[in-house]
Amino acid sequence: MMVPLYQAKAEFFRMLGHPVRIRVLELLQDGPMPVRDLLAAIEIERSSLSQQLAVLRRSGIVVGVREGDTVMYSLAGPDVAELMRAARRILTELITGQQDLLAELRDADADATAGSPA
Repeated sequence: MMVPLYQAKAEFFRMLGHPVRIRVLELLQDGPMPVRDLLAAIEIERSSLSQQLAVLRRSGIVVGVREGDTVMYSLAGPDVAELMRAARRILTELITGQQDLLAELRDADADATAGSPA
């Protein structure tokens, strides 16, 4: 039985729904990294990182290649990096809109306070 596209997309975004996974993807945008560097940058237990890397590998968006006694991780393709950049752009727009709304609320509050008797 085929899974509807919207359901597959939901599963994909659910897989991304962990802060450590997002941080790994952000770090790997700059190129392959060994596990020790990922651990140093994220500052979590090795076992926790290993679990999150396993989820990313199973999903096919991260690949690990053994080089001697080191495993180097990288993004499986450029689309993941583009997705991370798109998320950053969207968040920037959302936060900017919230800041504008906050400024309006503060102005309205200041106007209301200035107009009320002391």
